[in-house]
Amino acid sequence: MPHSRIGGRRGAETRDKLNRAAPRPIGAAPAHAYTDGMITELGHFALILAFLVAVVQMVVPLIGAHKRWPGWMAMAEPAATTQFLLVGFSFAALMYAFITSDFSLSLVVQNSHSAKPMLYKISGTWGNHEGSMLLWVLILALFGAMAAWFGSNLPETLRARVLAVQAAVAVAFYAFIIWTSNPFTRMAVPPFDGQDLNPLLQDPGLAFHPPFLYLGYVGLSICFSFAVAALIEGRVDAAWGRWVRPWTLAAWVFLTIGIGLGSWWAYYELGWGGFWFWDPVENASFMPWLFAAALLHSAIVVEKREALKAWTILLAILAFGFSLIGTFIVRSGVLTSVHAFANDPERGVFILMILVFFTGGALTLFAMRAHSMQAKGVFGVVSRESALVANNILLAVSSFVVFVGTVWPLVAEMLFDRKLSVGPPFFNAAFTPFMLILGLILPLGAMISWKRGKLGRVAKTLLPVFVLAVALGGLAWAMQTGRSLLGPVGVFLGAWLVGGALTDLWTRTGRSRDLSRLARLPRADLGKSTAHAGLGILFLGVAGLIAWEQEDIRVAQVGESFEVAGFTLTLNDVRRVQGPNYVSTMGDITLALDGTVLAELFPEKRNYPVAQMPTTEAAIDYRFMRDVYVVIGDRQENGGWVVRTYIKPLANWIWAGTLIMSLGGLLSLSDRRFRVAAGARKSRDKAAVPAE
Repeated sequence: MPHSRIGGRRGAETRDKLNRAAPRPIGAAPAHAYTDGMITELGHFALILAFLVAVVQMVVPLIGAHKRWPGWMAMAEPAATTQFLLVGFSFAALMYAFITSDFSLSLVVQNSHSAKPMLYKISGTWGNHEGSMLLWVLILALFGAMAAWFGSNLPETLRARVLAVQAAVAVAFYAFIIWTSNPFTRMAVPPFDGQDLNPLLQDPGLAFHPPFLYLGYVGLSICFSFAVAALIEGRVDAAWGRWVRPWTLAAWVFLTIGIGLGSWWAYYELGWGGFWFWDPVENASFMPWLFAAALLHSAIVVEKREALKAWTILLAILAFGFSLIGTFIVRSGVLTSVHAFANDPERGVFILMILVFFTGGALTLFAMRAHSMQAKGVFGVVSRESALVANNILLAVSSFVVFVGTVWPLVAEMLFDRKLSVGPPFFNAAFTPFMLILGLILPLGAMISWKRGKLGRVAKTLLPVFVLAVALGGLAWAMQTGRSLLGPVGVFLGAWLVGGALTDLWTRTGRSRDLSRLARLPRADLGKSTAHAGLGILFLGVAGLIAWEQEDIRVAQVGESFEVAGFTLTLNDVRRVQGPNYVSTMGDITLALDGTVLAELFPEKRNYPVAQMPTTEAAIDYRFMRDVYVVIGDRQENGGWVVRTYIKPLANWIWAGTLIMSLGGLLSLSDRRFRVAAGARKSRDKAAVPAE
């Protein structure tokens, strides 16, 4: 037996020795089995209690708000906290079962193994359908509890209704878990060991990717709750826009980080060398991200100008609706994906019912109440409001384009009995134009005045940036030979966005160019410019990687050197390596440039015996302007090894741009106006629009 397997089972063997040493009645289970079993049973019981508390939180405050009964409305806050604590304990109990390798739970048997590293034992808690749904309701309860904790400035009736709607969503998902996806199902005869976690998920990127993604996905539920509560009350005002913005911003930041982590994982783990494949599950997270970005900008108009009220409410409904659509895609099995968690039509029908009930119900309520949300602010065609409207339309339409491309194969099969595949060519052709237009208008819209602006004045300010961006695009065009136009256009747009964001900040220094004034700017303004600059850097990275990537595939002998784009690679050795729960074929490759050694690269091809599944571990030399990406393949009949080498210009700029965008969101979120909703009560009393 390999040493790694002995080490992985040391805890279990120690307990067995102690159990053998202590006499117990014939047929009695070990003491630790009783303890572990009790904890998991308490976790199951806490989940059921959380469901019951959510039912109370859904019903009582809603009635109290309708009847104006303060005691009933006040029940929402302790109920939200209690629900969060109960489901938090339930999740902790499931995680404990994974950490201790409690194979009396069916879920642990199917998704863990005693020899698995501790990080992946922990991430195995949510690396499956049932556990990930428990994480879903935990985050749902967390956002409800946070709305209770930090919602003291909300009107009493609105707060009660927001928490009641949030609880209603939770009730639906508690029912889904308890009746179709129970994570605490026990094994009649526990096996000696588990079946291991999917090897593709045994990676640090995938360990943190789902929690961040769910914080974004589920975070949009609180925006949905605010929208439905506002529709029930029949009032949307500037204060409502100020309250909903930080929740939308938080969800957008988490989604940005989650999507970025998933893209990075796909880049280095799958061995394909790409960062985005328009996979259905990738699209499932991207669509609500686009709607969240539109909602974030639309809420600004509601707060500043009391315009676009109905549109903002609609965006809040659609943003969460597309999160539910994403959940349906991932878990129903109607569309195949390497990321999918489940393939169960029964569960898919249940989620579809949740989707139809909440989205359909909210849209029906929206149709009934739309007349009560009359806009007050009036603005001209040339104004920041108009630019934000254009921003919203481009983001929303592009999201619907992605949706059509994602579900069209399913529609074609159901209605026309034809099997179709919609891949990157369609999405690149249909989606890219919207992003190009968005990139062009964004710097102008960010600097133009509210209500009525002067386009000529803003254009004059941005003229040097435009000239510089055109020059950089022209330089890229001149340097490349026979390649795509995407590279020069991407360089132009990226430089235009970054330069526009910097110019926006520069104009804030005044005529005296006092840089100290930047430190006194509201953090929301600093965050806006940072996020826009991050988007520009992202555009540069995408354009560079797609337009100027170079690829080399060959069979190399051990000791052989070969050239790729000016780099010299030498295959020094290929050896077999024993990992904790896998066996690896590892290459040893030296990367050199002009005789200078830059790095030693160790690409791997791993095989996981328990899961009987191979994975590819690319070796990457990360640099500021490019990556050298190497993958080792199978051994050939002549004794050589397949080696794939990619030169990827500006690849790291993609994730740098994502991080900068997230940083911009966090800067905005730290703005004092969002944290304490300054002036919210005054604005609410002054500008409320009553229901008719």
